[in-house]
Amino acid sequence: LSTVGAFIFGVSQLLFAYNVIQTIRGGAKATDQVWEGAKGLEWTLSSPPPYHTFQTAPRVD
Repeated sequence: LSTVGAFIFGVSQLLFAYNVIQTIRGGAKATDQVWEGAKGLEWTLSSPPPYHTFQTAPRVD
């Protein structure tokens, strides 16, 4: 019984390693503005935000 559990544990570790490698190797890189289309003031800055975010205070309607 413990052999079956060890086998399942080993397979899960291989699956995890495969997932990590595929994530690192593949896929498009994220842009600075990953929220695409959000209109609020908090979404106007890139991520991570720069130290001085606004030169003048933004107008909020």
